[in-house]
Amino acid sequence: MERVEIAVYGTETLCASCVNLPSAKETAVWLEAALGRKYGQDKIVIRYSDFEKPETDDDKMWAERILNEDLWYPLVVISGEIVGEGNPKLKEIGDKLEKLGLVPVEA
Repeated sequence: MERVEIAVYGTETLCASCVNLPSAKETAVWLEAALGRKYGQDKIVIRYSDFEKPETDDDKMWAERILNEDLWYPLVVISGEIVGEGNPKLKEIGDKLEKLGLVPVEA
């Protein structure tokens, strides 16, 4: 199976209602560590994108939605589907990865 890309959108500035939550960049680092342990580092790739500096067309589309206050950040997207926003849940992200065919590594 190919690696699954998990995109995390955010910015350096915390949103007003996110004061006690980790930043989007910290969320990306946390997801990389937690999901890498569960599924194997070679199975996932975490890509952080600052929505104030979008690089790809997809980044621009998600940035526009966040800026229009349609979505909370950090925003976690897998295969074009939102799997977490604001305070993403590891279980929901894991459920999506398993639907895509990833299998947890044996403990």
